[in-house]
Amino acid sequence: MASVASLSASLQQRVSAALAAAVPSAAGADPLLRRSDRADFQANGVLGLAKRAKANPRELAEQVVAALPQDELLGRVEVSGPGFLNLTVADAAITANLAARADDPRLGVPEAADPGTTVLDYAQPNVAKEMHVGHLRSSVIGDAIAKILEFAGEKVIRRHHIGDWGTNFGMLIQYLVEHPHELDHTEGKDADAGEASMSRLDRLYKNARTLFDSDEGFKDRSRRRVVDLQAGDAETIALWRQIVDESKIYFYSVYDKLDIEIADADIVGESGYNDMLVETCDLLEKAGVAVWSNGALCVFFDDIKGKDGEPVPLIVRKTDGGFGYAATDLSAIRNRTIDLHADTLLYVVDVRQALHFKMVFETARRAGWLPDRVTARHLPFGTVLGPDGKPFKTRAGRSVRLEDLLDEAVERATAVVREKGEKIGLTEEEIAVNGRQVGIGAVKYADLSTSLGRDYVFDLDRMVSLNGDTSVYIQYAYARTKSIFRKAADDQKPAAHPELALAPAERALGLHLDAFADALAEVAATYEPHRLASYLFQLASLFTTFYEQCPVLTADSPAQVENRLFLCDLTARTLAQGLALLGIRTPERL
Repeated sequence: MASVASLSASLQQRVSAALAAAVPSAAGADPLLRRSDRADFQANGVLGLAKRAKANPRELAEQVVAALPQDELLGRVEVSGPGFLNLTVADAAITANLAARADDPRLGVPEAADPGTTVLDYAQPNVAKEMHVGHLRSSVIGDAIAKILEFAGEKVIRRHHIGDWGTNFGMLIQYLVEHPHELDHTEGKDADAGEASMSRLDRLYKNARTLFDSDEGFKDRSRRRVVDLQAGDAETIALWRQIVDESKIYFYSVYDKLDIEIADADIVGESGYNDMLVETCDLLEKAGVAVWSNGALCVFFDDIKGKDGEPVPLIVRKTDGGFGYAATDLSAIRNRTIDLHADTLLYVVDVRQALHFKMVFETARRAGWLPDRVTARHLPFGTVLGPDGKPFKTRAGRSVRLEDLLDEAVERATAVVREKGEKIGLTEEEIAVNGRQVGIGAVKYADLSTSLGRDYVFDLDRMVSLNGDTSVYIQYAYARTKSIFRKAADDQKPAAHPELALAPAERALGLHLDAFADALAEVAATYEPHRLASYLFQLASLFTTFYEQCPVLTADSPAQVENRLFLCDLTARTLAQGLALLGIRTPERL
Protein backbone atom coordinates (compact mmCIF):
# COMPACT_ATOMS: atom_id res chain seq x y z
CA MET A 1 0.00 0.00 0.00
CA ALA A 2 1.18 3.55 -0.73
CA SER A 3 2.17 5.72 2.21
CA VAL A 4 -0.31 8.21 3.59
CA ALA A 5 0.55 11.92 3.44
CA SER A 6 0.11 13.46 6.86
CA LEU A 7 -2.33 16.32 7.33
CA SER A 8 0.56 18.66 8.09
CA ALA A 9 2.34 17.63 4.86
CA SER A 10 -0.84 18.22 2.85
CA LEU A 11 -1.32 21.62 4.46
CA GLN A 12 2.34 22.49 3.88
CA GLN A 13 1.92 21.77 0.18
CA ARG A 14 -1.29 23.81 -0.13
CA VAL A 15 -0.02 26.86 1.74
CA SER A 16 3.27 26.81 -0.17
CA ALA A 17 1.35 26.79 -3.47
CA ALA A 18 -0.86 29.64 -2.22
CA LEU A 19 2.19 31.70 -1.28
CA ALA A 20 3.57 31.24 -4.80
CA ALA A 21 0.19 32.21 -6.29
CA ALA A 22 0.16 35.45 -4.27
CA VAL A 23 3.84 36.22 -4.92
CA PRO A 24 5.10 34.36 -8.04
CA SER A 25 8.73 34.87 -7.03
CA ALA A 26 8.02 32.89 -3.82
CA ALA A 27 7.76 29.49 -5.53
CA GLY A 28 8.93 26.85 -3.07
CA ALA A 29 8.81 29.23 -0.11
CA ASP A 30 8.54 27.61 3.32
CA PRO A 31 5.20 28.51 4.93
CA LEU A 32 6.73 27.84 8.38
CA LEU A 33 3.86 25.59 9.45
CA ARG A 34 3.65 24.48 13.06
CA ARG A 35 1.10 23.17 15.54
CA SER A 36 -0.73 25.93 17.39
CA ASP A 37 -2.89 26.49 20.46
CA ARG A 38 -5.04 28.99 18.53
CA ALA A 39 -5.94 26.50 15.78
CA ASP A 40 -4.69 23.12 14.60
CA PHE A 41 -1.79 24.73 12.73
CA GLN A 42 -0.33 28.16 12.21
CA ALA A 43 1.62 29.32 9.13
CA ASN A 44 4.09 32.11 9.86
CA GLY A 45 5.81 32.35 6.48
CA VAL A 46 3.80 35.33 5.24
CA LEU A 47 5.66 37.85 7.42
CA GLY A 48 9.11 37.10 6.01
CA LEU A 49 7.75 36.97 2.48
CA ALA A 50 6.00 40.32 2.90
CA LYS A 51 9.20 41.91 4.15
CA ARG A 52 11.14 40.66 1.12
CA ALA A 53 8.35 41.73 -1.28
CA LYS A 54 7.90 45.06 0.56
CA ALA A 55 4.18 44.32 0.90
CA ASN A 56 1.67 44.79 3.72
CA PRO A 57 1.82 41.43 5.58
CA ARG A 58 -1.84 41.35 6.54
CA GLU A 59 -2.98 42.18 3.01
CA LEU A 60 -0.62 39.55 1.64
CA ALA A 61 -2.03 37.03 4.14
CA GLU A 62 -5.54 37.74 2.81
CA GLN A 63 -4.29 37.08 -0.74
CA VAL A 64 -2.78 33.78 0.36
CA VAL A 65 -6.08 32.78 2.00
CA ALA A 66 -7.92 33.59 -1.24
CA ALA A 67 -5.48 31.38 -3.16
CA LEU A 68 -5.98 28.36 -0.89
CA PRO A 69 -8.08 25.61 -2.51
CA GLN A 70 -11.60 25.15 -1.21
CA ASP A 71 -11.51 21.41 -0.59
CA GLU A 72 -12.32 18.83 2.09
CA LEU A 73 -9.08 19.35 4.03
CA LEU A 74 -9.52 22.80 5.56
CA GLY A 75 -12.42 23.51 7.85
CA ARG A 76 -11.51 27.12 8.67
CA VAL A 77 -8.76 29.64 7.84
CA GLU A 78 -8.33 33.02 9.48
CA VAL A 79 -5.72 35.75 9.52
CA SER A 80 -4.53 36.87 12.93
CA GLY A 81 -2.09 39.46 14.22
CA PRO A 82 0.17 41.07 11.65
CA GLY A 83 -0.31 38.24 9.14
CA PHE A 84 -0.32 34.81 10.77
CA LEU A 85 -2.55 32.16 9.17
CA ASN A 86 -4.54 30.04 11.61
CA LEU A 87 -5.58 26.77 9.94
CA THR A 88 -8.19 24.36 11.29
CA VAL A 89 -8.50 20.94 9.65
CA ALA A 90 -12.00 19.61 8.93
CA ASP A 91 -13.14 16.80 11.24
CA ALA A 92 -13.95 14.59 8.25
CA ALA A 93 -10.39 15.03 6.90
CA ILE A 94 -8.88 13.91 10.23
CA THR A 95 -10.96 10.75 10.40
CA ALA A 96 -10.51 9.94 6.70
CA ASN A 97 -6.72 10.30 6.93
CA LEU A 98 -6.62 8.08 10.02
CA ALA A 99 -8.77 5.49 8.23
CA ALA A 100 -6.22 5.39 5.42
CA ARG A 101 -3.46 4.84 7.98
CA ALA A 102 -5.42 2.11 9.72
CA ASP A 103 -5.73 0.18 6.45
CA ASP A 104 -1.94 -0.05 6.18
CA PRO A 105 0.07 -2.54 8.30
CA ARG A 106 2.79 0.15 8.48
CA LEU A 107 0.24 2.73 9.69
CA GLY A 108 0.88 4.83 6.59
CA VAL A 109 4.59 5.23 7.35
CA PRO A 110 6.52 5.36 4.05
CA GLU A 111 9.63 3.34 3.36
CA ALA A 112 12.69 5.20 2.13
CA ALA A 113 12.50 5.89 -1.60
CA ASP A 114 16.25 5.42 -2.01
CA PRO A 115 17.46 3.37 0.97
CA GLY A 116 21.14 3.07 1.66
CA THR A 117 23.38 0.90 3.80
CA THR A 118 24.21 1.96 7.34
CA VAL A 119 26.84 0.26 9.48
CA LEU A 120 25.90 0.84 13.10
CA ASP A 121 28.61 0.31 15.72
CA TYR A 122 27.14 -0.15 19.21
CA ALA A 123 27.13 -2.48 22.24
CA GLN A 124 30.87 -2.90 22.73
CA PRO A 125 31.51 -5.03 25.85
CA ASN A 126 34.98 -6.32 26.68
CA VAL A 127 35.93 -9.99 26.64
CA ALA A 128 36.60 -11.53 30.06
CA LYS A 129 35.15 -8.52 31.87
CA GLU A 130 31.81 -7.94 33.53
CA MET A 131 29.33 -5.63 31.88
CA HIS A 132 28.49 -2.62 34.02
CA VAL A 133 26.10 0.31 33.89
CA GLY A 134 28.43 2.05 31.44
CA HIS A 135 27.48 -0.52 28.78
CA LEU A 136 23.78 0.24 29.08
CA ARG A 137 23.37 3.34 26.94
CA SER A 138 25.33 2.20 23.88
CA SER A 139 23.36 -1.06 23.81
CA VAL A 140 19.89 0.43 24.31
CA ILE A 141 20.37 3.47 22.05
CA GLY A 142 22.04 1.46 19.30
CA ASP A 143 19.34 -1.20 19.31
CA ALA A 144 16.59 1.43 19.00
CA ILE A 145 18.34 3.29 16.18
CA ALA A 146 18.83 0.01 14.30
CA LYS A 147 15.14 -0.86 14.60
CA ILE A 148 13.99 2.62 13.56
CA LEU A 149 16.29 2.74 10.52
CA GLU A 150 15.26 -0.74 9.40
CA PHE A 151 11.60 0.19 9.72
CA ALA A 152 12.34 3.19 7.50
CA GLY A 153 13.68 0.79 4.86
CA GLU A 154 17.42 1.26 5.41
CA LYS A 155 19.75 -1.76 5.22
CA VAL A 156 21.41 -1.85 8.64
CA ILE A 157 24.57 -3.84 9.30
CA ARG A 158 25.11 -4.15 13.03
CA ARG A 159 28.64 -4.23 14.35
CA HIS A 160 29.60 -5.00 17.94
CA HIS A 161 33.23 -3.89 18.19
CA ILE A 162 34.04 -5.88 21.31
CA GLY A 163 37.34 -5.58 23.12
CA ASP A 164 38.84 -9.01 22.31
CA TRP A 165 42.50 -8.21 21.61
CA GLY A 166 45.47 -6.72 23.41
CA THR A 167 48.21 -7.31 25.95
CA ASN A 168 45.90 -8.60 28.71
CA PHE A 169 45.14 -11.66 26.62
CA GLY A 170 48.76 -12.75 26.80
CA MET A 171 48.37 -12.98 30.57
CA LEU A 172 45.04 -14.82 30.41
CA ILE A 173 46.12 -17.28 27.73
CA GLN A 174 49.41 -18.07 29.44
CA TYR A 175 47.53 -18.80 32.65
CA LEU A 176 45.24 -21.17 30.75
CA VAL A 177 48.28 -22.91 29.26
CA GLU A 178 49.58 -23.56 32.77
CA HIS A 179 46.11 -24.20 34.31
CA PRO A 180 44.19 -25.91 31.47
CA HIS A 181 41.04 -26.65 33.49
CA GLU A 182 40.39 -23.10 34.68
CA LEU A 183 37.46 -22.60 32.28
CA ASP A 184 36.06 -26.13 32.51
CA HIS A 185 32.26 -26.19 32.75
CA THR A 186 30.72 -27.87 35.76
CA GLU A 187 28.81 -31.06 35.10
CA GLY A 188 25.07 -30.81 34.65
CA LYS A 189 23.10 -27.84 33.46
CA ASP A 190 23.86 -24.46 34.99
CA ALA A 191 20.83 -22.73 36.41
CA ASP A 192 22.25 -19.51 35.04
CA ALA A 193 24.75 -20.17 32.27
CA GLY A 194 25.71 -16.52 31.96
CA GLU A 195 26.35 -16.04 35.67
CA ALA A 196 28.39 -19.25 35.79
CA SER A 197 30.37 -18.18 32.74
CA MET A 198 31.19 -14.79 34.27
CA SER A 199 32.19 -16.51 37.51
CA ARG A 200 34.70 -18.66 35.62
CA LEU A 201 36.06 -15.68 33.69
CA ASP A 202 36.32 -13.57 36.83
CA ARG A 203 38.22 -16.35 38.60
CA LEU A 204 40.53 -16.72 35.59
CA TYR A 205 41.25 -13.00 35.46
CA LYS A 206 41.89 -12.59 39.18
CA ASN A 207 44.15 -15.66 39.38
CA ALA A 208 46.07 -14.61 36.27
CA ARG A 209 46.48 -11.03 37.50
CA THR A 210 47.69 -12.16 40.93
CA LEU A 211 50.33 -14.40 39.35
CA PHE A 212 51.32 -11.74 36.80
CA ASP A 213 51.92 -9.18 39.57
CA SER A 214 53.88 -11.56 41.81
CA ASP A 215 55.87 -13.82 39.45
CA GLU A 216 58.41 -12.23 37.07
CA GLY A 217 58.80 -15.52 35.19
CA PHE A 218 55.06 -15.71 34.52
CA LYS A 219 55.09 -12.03 33.50
CA ASP A 220 57.82 -12.72 30.91
CA ARG A 221 55.99 -15.79 29.59
CA SER A 222 52.79 -13.74 29.30
CA ARG A 223 54.54 -11.08 27.24
CA ARG A 224 55.97 -13.70 24.91
CA ARG A 225 52.45 -15.14 24.61
CA VAL A 226 51.22 -11.75 23.30
CA VAL A 227 53.75 -12.09 20.47
CA ASP A 228 52.44 -15.61 19.77
CA LEU A 229 48.88 -14.29 19.71
CA GLN A 230 49.73 -11.54 17.25
CA ALA A 231 51.67 -14.02 15.10
CA GLY A 232 48.66 -16.36 14.90
CA ASP A 233 50.16 -19.31 16.79
CA ALA A 234 47.60 -22.15 16.59
CA GLU A 235 47.63 -23.17 20.27
CA THR A 236 47.46 -19.55 21.41
CA ILE A 237 44.60 -18.72 19.05
CA ALA A 238 42.66 -21.80 20.22
CA LEU A 239 42.93 -20.72 23.86
CA TRP A 240 42.07 -17.13 22.93
CA ARG A 241 38.96 -18.40 21.15
CA GLN A 242 38.00 -20.36 24.29
CA ILE A 243 38.08 -17.16 26.33
CA VAL A 244 36.07 -15.25 23.70
CA ASP A 245 33.45 -18.01 23.45
CA GLU A 246 33.13 -18.17 27.23
CA SER A 247 32.57 -14.41 27.27
CA LYS A 248 29.89 -14.67 24.60
CA ILE A 249 27.88 -17.01 26.82
CA TYR A 250 27.91 -14.25 29.40
CA PHE A 251 27.22 -11.44 26.91
CA TYR A 252 24.23 -13.26 25.47
CA SER A 253 22.74 -13.90 28.90
CA VAL A 254 22.95 -10.20 29.79
CA TYR A 255 21.50 -9.08 26.46
CA ASP A 256 18.74 -11.65 26.76
CA LYS A 257 17.87 -10.12 30.13
CA LEU A 258 17.97 -6.67 28.52
CA ASP A 259 15.71 -8.00 25.73
CA ILE A 260 18.20 -7.07 23.01
CA GLU A 261 19.06 -9.57 20.30
CA ILE A 262 22.77 -9.89 19.54
CA ALA A 263 23.69 -12.11 16.56
CA ASP A 264 27.02 -13.89 16.49
CA ALA A 265 27.68 -12.75 12.92
CA ASP A 266 27.45 -9.11 14.05
CA ILE A 267 30.23 -9.47 16.62
CA VAL A 268 33.35 -8.28 14.82
CA GLY A 269 35.69 -7.15 17.54
CA GLU A 270 39.14 -5.58 17.46
CA SER A 271 40.59 -8.92 16.38
CA GLY A 272 38.47 -8.88 13.22
CA TYR A 273 40.68 -6.20 11.70
CA ASN A 274 44.03 -7.54 12.91
CA ASP A 275 45.16 -8.69 9.46
CA MET A 276 44.60 -5.19 8.05
CA LEU A 277 46.61 -3.16 10.57
CA VAL A 278 50.02 -3.25 8.90
CA GLU A 279 48.52 -2.42 5.51
CA THR A 280 46.47 0.43 7.01
CA CYS A 281 49.62 1.98 8.46
CA ASP A 282 51.60 1.48 5.23
CA LEU A 283 48.85 3.12 3.16
CA LEU A 284 48.68 6.11 5.50
CA GLU A 285 52.45 6.54 5.43
CA LYS A 286 52.74 6.22 1.63
CA ALA A 287 49.92 8.74 1.14
CA GLY A 288 51.68 11.20 3.42
CA VAL A 289 48.68 11.23 5.78
CA ALA A 290 50.74 9.80 8.66
CA VAL A 291 54.34 10.61 9.55
CA TRP A 292 56.87 9.22 12.02
CA SER A 293 57.35 11.36 15.10
CA ASN A 294 59.40 10.34 18.15
CA GLY A 295 59.30 6.72 16.99
CA ALA A 296 55.52 6.57 16.51
CA LEU A 297 53.41 6.79 13.35
CA CYS A 298 51.18 9.83 13.83
CA VAL A 299 48.60 11.98 12.09
CA PHE A 300 48.62 15.70 12.95
CA PHE A 301 45.84 18.30 12.72
CA ASP A 302 46.12 22.07 12.49
CA ASP A 303 43.11 22.65 14.75
CA ILE A 304 43.86 20.12 17.49
CA LYS A 305 46.39 21.28 20.05
CA GLY A 306 47.08 20.56 23.69
CA LYS A 307 47.09 23.01 26.59
CA ASP A 308 50.73 23.80 25.84
CA GLY A 309 49.85 24.76 22.27
CA GLU A 310 51.63 21.75 20.83
CA PRO A 311 49.79 19.59 18.26
CA VAL A 312 47.99 16.55 19.62
CA PRO A 313 48.49 13.66 17.19
CA LEU A 314 46.44 10.58 16.44
CA ILE A 315 48.87 7.75 17.15
CA VAL A 316 48.34 4.96 14.64
CA ARG A 317 51.38 2.84 15.53
CA LYS A 318 53.12 3.10 18.87
CA THR A 319 56.86 3.38 19.55
CA ASP A 320 57.01 -0.30 20.56
CA GLY A 321 55.53 -1.34 17.22
CA GLY A 322 52.10 -2.08 18.64
CA PHE A 323 48.87 -0.75 17.20
CA GLY A 324 46.49 1.58 19.00
CA TYR A 325 42.73 1.93 18.78
CA ALA A 326 43.18 4.34 15.86
CA ALA A 327 44.68 1.65 13.62
CA THR A 328 41.82 -0.71 14.39
CA ASP A 329 39.14 1.96 13.87
CA LEU A 330 40.69 3.08 10.59
CA SER A 331 40.88 -0.51 9.38
CA ALA A 332 37.23 -0.96 10.34
CA ILE A 333 36.31 2.11 8.26
CA ARG A 334 38.16 0.63 5.27
CA ASN A 335 36.23 -2.63 5.68
CA ARG A 336 32.88 -0.91 6.14
CA THR A 337 33.10 1.48 3.19
CA ILE A 338 35.02 -0.69 0.70
CA ASP A 339 33.84 -4.24 1.48
CA LEU A 340 30.40 -3.58 3.00
CA HIS A 341 29.63 -0.62 0.67
CA ALA A 342 28.27 1.50 3.51
CA ASP A 343 26.78 4.92 2.78
CA THR A 344 26.59 5.85 6.47
CA LEU A 345 28.76 4.91 9.45
CA LEU A 346 27.30 5.48 12.91
CA TYR A 347 29.16 5.02 16.19
CA VAL A 348 27.13 4.91 19.40
CA VAL A 349 29.98 5.55 21.82
CA ASP A 350 30.19 7.71 24.91
CA VAL A 351 30.95 11.41 24.67
CA ARG A 352 34.47 11.03 26.06
CA GLN A 353 35.57 9.55 22.72
CA ALA A 354 34.49 12.62 20.70
CA LEU A 355 38.02 13.87 19.97
CA HIS A 356 39.19 10.37 19.01
CA PHE A 357 36.44 10.00 16.42
CA LYS A 358 36.98 13.51 15.08
CA MET A 359 40.61 12.63 14.39
CA VAL A 360 39.84 9.17 13.02
CA PHE A 361 37.18 10.49 10.60
CA GLU A 362 39.45 13.30 9.37
CA THR A 363 42.30 10.83 8.86
CA ALA A 364 40.03 8.48 6.91
CA ARG A 365 38.85 11.42 4.76
CA ARG A 366 42.44 12.37 3.93
CA ALA A 367 43.24 8.75 3.05
CA GLY A 368 40.23 8.48 0.74
CA TRP A 369 38.47 5.82 2.83
CA LEU A 370 35.61 8.18 3.62
CA PRO A 371 34.65 9.63 0.22
CA ASP A 372 32.08 12.41 -0.04
CA ARG A 373 29.27 9.91 -0.62
CA VAL A 374 29.81 8.41 2.86
CA THR A 375 28.58 10.04 6.07
CA ALA A 376 30.42 9.17 9.27
CA ARG A 377 28.92 10.26 12.58
CA HIS A 378 29.77 9.74 16.19
CA LEU A 379 26.56 9.67 18.24
CA PRO A 380 27.92 10.60 21.67
CA PHE A 381 25.87 9.90 24.76
CA GLY A 382 26.07 11.18 28.31
CA THR A 383 26.66 9.38 31.58
CA VAL A 384 24.29 7.42 33.82
CA LEU A 385 24.38 9.17 37.21
CA GLY A 386 23.55 7.98 40.69
CA PRO A 387 21.19 9.80 43.08
CA ASP A 388 24.14 11.97 44.16
CA GLY A 389 24.49 13.34 40.64
CA LYS A 390 27.85 11.62 40.13
CA PRO A 391 28.64 8.67 37.81
CA PHE A 392 26.68 5.66 39.07
CA LYS A 393 28.90 3.57 41.38
CA THR A 394 28.47 1.09 44.20
CA ARG A 395 29.14 2.22 47.76
CA ALA A 396 32.57 0.65 47.41
CA GLY A 397 33.23 2.93 44.44
CA ARG A 398 33.01 0.24 41.75
CA SER A 399 30.86 0.39 38.62
CA VAL A 400 27.41 -1.10 39.13
CA ARG A 401 27.00 -4.53 37.50
CA LEU A 402 24.48 -4.27 34.67
CA GLU A 403 22.80 -7.53 35.68
CA ASP A 404 22.26 -6.33 39.25
CA LEU A 405 20.70 -3.13 37.99
CA LEU A 406 18.34 -5.00 35.63
CA ASP A 407 17.36 -7.52 38.31
CA GLU A 408 16.44 -4.73 40.71
CA ALA A 409 14.40 -2.97 38.01
CA VAL A 410 12.42 -6.15 37.35
CA GLU A 411 11.91 -6.69 41.09
CA ARG A 412 10.56 -3.13 41.58
CA ALA A 413 8.37 -3.33 38.50
CA THR A 414 6.95 -6.70 39.51
CA ALA A 415 5.82 -5.19 42.82
CA VAL A 416 4.03 -2.40 40.92
CA VAL A 417 2.43 -4.90 38.53
CA ARG A 418 1.35 -7.15 41.40
CA GLU A 419 -0.37 -4.30 43.22
CA LYS A 420 -2.46 -3.47 40.16
CA GLY A 421 -2.64 -6.97 38.72
CA GLU A 422 -4.19 -8.70 41.69
CA LYS A 423 -7.20 -6.41 41.33
CA ILE A 424 -7.81 -7.57 37.74
CA GLY A 425 -7.03 -11.22 38.34
CA LEU A 426 -3.57 -11.59 36.83
CA THR A 427 -2.00 -15.00 37.41
CA GLU A 428 1.42 -15.37 39.04
CA GLU A 429 2.85 -16.23 35.62
CA GLU A 430 1.34 -13.07 34.09
CA ILE A 431 2.66 -10.96 36.96
CA ALA A 432 6.17 -12.39 36.46
CA VAL A 433 6.15 -11.91 32.67
CA ASN A 434 4.63 -8.43 32.87
CA GLY A 435 7.00 -7.46 35.67
CA ARG A 436 9.97 -8.30 33.46
CA GLN A 437 8.56 -6.43 30.47
CA VAL A 438 7.71 -3.38 32.58
CA GLY A 439 11.02 -3.37 34.46
CA ILE A 440 13.25 -3.73 31.41
CA GLY A 441 11.05 -1.29 29.49
CA ALA A 442 11.40 1.23 32.31
CA VAL A 443 15.20 1.07 32.19
CA LYS A 444 15.26 1.41 28.41
CA TYR A 445 12.75 4.25 28.30
CA ALA A 446 14.55 6.29 30.95
CA ASP A 447 17.63 6.04 28.77
CA LEU A 448 15.91 6.61 25.42
CA SER A 449 13.72 9.49 26.59
CA THR A 450 16.87 11.43 27.47
CA SER A 451 18.51 13.28 24.59
CA LEU A 452 21.77 11.58 23.64
CA GLY A 453 24.27 14.12 24.90
CA ARG A 454 22.67 14.59 28.32
CA ASP A 455 23.47 12.73 31.53
CA TYR A 456 20.56 11.31 33.50
CA VAL A 457 19.97 10.09 37.04
CA PHE A 458 19.15 6.42 37.42
CA ASP A 459 16.11 6.52 39.70
CA LEU A 460 14.15 3.26 39.74
CA ASP A 461 11.29 4.67 41.83
CA ARG A 462 10.61 7.27 39.15
CA MET A 463 11.22 4.83 36.27
CA VAL A 464 8.54 2.34 37.36
CA SER A 465 6.00 4.99 38.32
CA LEU A 466 2.57 4.89 36.69
CA ASN A 467 2.63 8.69 36.61
CA GLY A 468 4.83 11.00 34.63
CA ASP A 469 7.02 10.49 31.58
CA THR A 470 7.72 6.76 31.98
CA SER A 471 7.31 3.68 29.82
CA VAL A 472 4.96 2.27 32.45
CA TYR A 473 2.56 5.15 31.84
CA ILE A 474 2.64 4.43 28.10
CA GLN A 475 2.32 0.66 28.58
CA TYR A 476 -0.63 1.26 30.88
CA ALA A 477 -2.32 3.41 28.21
CA TYR A 478 -1.88 0.54 25.75
CA ALA A 479 -3.29 -1.98 28.24
CA ARG A 480 -6.26 0.34 28.81
CA THR A 481 -7.13 0.23 25.10
CA LYS A 482 -7.08 -3.55 25.24
CA SER A 483 -9.30 -3.52 28.31
CA ILE A 484 -11.89 -1.49 26.40
CA PHE A 485 -12.05 -4.11 23.65
CA ARG A 486 -12.36 -6.95 26.17
CA LYS A 487 -15.43 -5.19 27.61
CA ALA A 488 -17.01 -4.42 24.22
CA ALA A 489 -20.13 -6.29 23.12
CA ASP A 490 -19.93 -8.60 20.12
CA ASP A 491 -21.62 -6.03 17.89
CA GLN A 492 -19.32 -3.18 18.97
CA LYS A 493 -16.50 -3.07 16.41
CA PRO A 494 -14.05 -0.32 15.40
CA ALA A 495 -15.01 1.58 12.25
CA ALA A 496 -14.17 5.05 10.98
CA HIS A 497 -17.06 7.48 10.51
CA PRO A 498 -15.80 10.66 8.78
CA GLU A 499 -19.31 12.08 8.81
CA LEU A 500 -19.24 12.48 12.60
CA ALA A 501 -18.18 15.67 14.34
CA LEU A 502 -15.25 15.20 16.70
CA ALA A 503 -15.03 16.29 20.31
CA PRO A 504 -11.95 18.38 21.24
CA ALA A 505 -10.23 15.37 22.87
CA GLU A 506 -10.94 13.24 19.79
CA ARG A 507 -9.49 15.92 17.51
CA ALA A 508 -6.35 16.29 19.58
CA LEU A 509 -5.82 12.53 19.67
CA GLY A 510 -6.53 12.16 15.95
CA LEU A 511 -4.15 14.92 14.89
CA HIS A 512 -1.37 13.41 17.00
CA LEU A 513 -1.98 9.91 15.62
CA ASP A 514 -1.69 11.35 12.13
CA ALA A 515 1.76 12.75 12.96
CA PHE A 516 3.32 9.31 13.65
CA ALA A 517 5.05 9.05 10.27
CA ASP A 518 6.41 12.60 10.57
CA ALA A 519 7.81 11.80 14.02
CA LEU A 520 9.53 8.64 12.75
CA ALA A 521 10.99 10.48 9.75
CA GLU A 522 12.50 13.05 12.10
CA VAL A 523 14.00 10.35 14.32
CA ALA A 524 15.46 8.47 11.34
CA ALA A 525 17.01 11.70 10.03
CA THR A 526 18.46 12.90 13.34
CA TYR A 527 19.24 9.54 15.04
CA GLU A 528 17.56 10.85 18.19
CA PRO A 529 15.28 8.19 19.74
CA HIS A 530 14.16 10.61 22.48
CA ARG A 531 11.94 12.29 19.87
CA LEU A 532 9.99 9.04 19.42
CA ALA A 533 9.79 8.58 23.20
CA SER A 534 8.39 12.11 23.50
CA TYR A 535 5.83 11.44 20.75
CA LEU A 536 4.64 8.25 22.47
CA PHE A 537 4.36 9.89 25.89
CA GLN A 538 2.27 12.69 24.39
CA LEU A 539 0.11 10.13 22.58
CA ALA A 540 -0.50 8.24 25.83
CA SER A 541 -1.36 11.53 27.56
CA LEU A 542 -3.81 12.53 24.84
CA PHE A 543 -5.41 9.09 24.95
CA THR A 544 -5.81 9.39 28.72
CA THR A 545 -7.64 12.71 28.26
CA PHE A 546 -9.78 11.16 25.52
CA TYR A 547 -10.59 8.20 27.77
CA GLU A 548 -11.66 10.52 30.58
CA GLN A 549 -13.72 12.89 28.45
CA CYS A 550 -15.20 10.68 25.72
CA PRO A 551 -17.19 7.59 26.78
CA VAL A 552 -16.41 4.82 24.29
CA LEU A 553 -18.74 1.84 24.80
CA THR A 554 -21.56 4.05 26.13
CA ALA A 555 -21.30 6.79 23.49
CA ASP A 556 -24.47 8.48 22.17
CA SER A 557 -24.87 6.36 19.02
CA PRO A 558 -23.61 3.06 17.57
CA ALA A 559 -21.68 5.03 14.94
CA GLN A 560 -19.95 7.07 17.63
CA VAL A 561 -19.11 3.89 19.54
CA GLU A 562 -17.52 2.47 16.40
CA ASN A 563 -15.60 5.67 15.67
CA ARG A 564 -14.22 5.87 19.19
CA LEU A 565 -13.28 2.19 19.12
CA PHE A 566 -11.52 2.98 15.86
CA LEU A 567 -9.49 5.69 17.63
CA CYS A 568 -8.71 3.25 20.47
CA ASP A 569 -7.55 0.60 18.01
CA LEU A 570 -5.30 2.96 16.06
CA THR A 571 -3.89 4.32 19.32
CA ALA A 572 -3.07 0.79 20.48
CA ARG A 573 -1.38 -0.10 17.20
CA THR A 574 0.63 3.13 17.16
CA LEU A 575 1.75 2.74 20.78
CA ALA A 576 2.72 -0.90 20.19
CA GLN A 577 4.64 -0.10 17.01
CA GLY A 578 6.38 2.90 18.55
CA LEU A 579 7.41 1.07 21.71
CA ALA A 580 8.58 -1.94 19.66
CA LEU A 581 10.91 0.37 17.74
CA LEU A 582 12.36 1.44 21.10
CA GLY A 583 12.77 -2.22 22.06
CA ILE A 584 9.99 -2.09 24.67
CA ARG A 585 7.19 -4.65 24.96
CA THR A 586 3.50 -3.97 25.54
CA PRO A 587 1.68 -6.22 28.05
CA GLU A 588 -1.98 -6.78 27.17
CA ARG A 589 -3.14 -6.51 30.79
CA LEU A 590 -1.74 -4.31 33.53
